[in-house]
Amino acid sequence: MRLEIISAETTLFAGEVELVTLPGTKGSFTVLHNHASLVSTLEKGTIEYVTGNERHTLEVSGGFVDVDNNRIAVCIY
Repeated sequence: MRLEIISAETTLFAGEVELVTLPGTKGSFTVLHNHASLVSTLEKGTIEYVTGNERHTLEVSGGFVDVDNNRIAVCIY
């Protein structure tokens, strides 16, 4: 899956990932390969993603995510 995390100023991450866990407004959720399409708002919390055998985290104040066809686009603030 391709993950892109962007802010108003810069691209924070762009690359292939195994999974992504996001702090959704209605609760945390994980996106895996071939996940159903969705759009969701994000609240303050932690985005976690796995690249190969490495787990990465990123603290966010909020934003939104668009998941479609194994592409996850996250816009944070």
